[in-house]
Amino acid sequence: MGDLRVVVSGGGAAAGVVGLIEEASRRGWSVDVTATQSALGFLDTAAVTRASGRPVRTTYKFAADGRRISPPADALIVAPATFNTINKLAAGIADNYPLSSVAEVIGRGIPTVVVPAVNSALAARLPFRRSVADLRSEGVRVLFGAEDGWEPLPPGRNDPRNFPWIRSLDLVEEAFGLTTVESGVALRA
Repeated sequence: MGDLRVVVSGGGAAAGVVGLIEEASRRGWSVDVTATQSALGFLDTAAVTRASGRPVRTTYKFAADGRRISPPADALIVAPATFNTINKLAAGIADNYPLSSVAEVIGRGIPTVVVPAVNSALAARLPFRRSVADLRSEGVRVLFGAEDGWEPLPPGRNDPRNFPWIRSLDLVEEAFGLTTVESGVALRA
């Protein structure tokens, strides 16, 4: 398939990334995970490393011979994407490795899916709504809203078990013409 980079920011849903890695690997993707510092408190990095076969990356690291540790991405999923991550990304703020890597991948026109993990109070904020619109205007597929079947719940009501990890993978594959999404069900092409 190719190299799928997954960038994980903090939030209860972050622990579910292992299921995404396993499904993506089953479908033929090689998966590389980058995590924000705040995501590390939600991840079992050993489980992520076992599932992906690669260490979780958090900083600008290179191999001893100068090679990049992470391969260039053929596709990108940013999930869960926090309020802060989405607003910074849309504003062009790349003040850490995860945001820099996402900004570069988007700038290269690589298929990108962002899945916000915000509650309804944060989603109601004008800066957030603008950020989602700005990302979409750059060709980023933001899985969010009634039309996507992923809507925020009131504060304190989100259930990380319902996070749409596999739907994000289906959307990445749709960008490559590998799946057809009909009525919320992805069919292998």
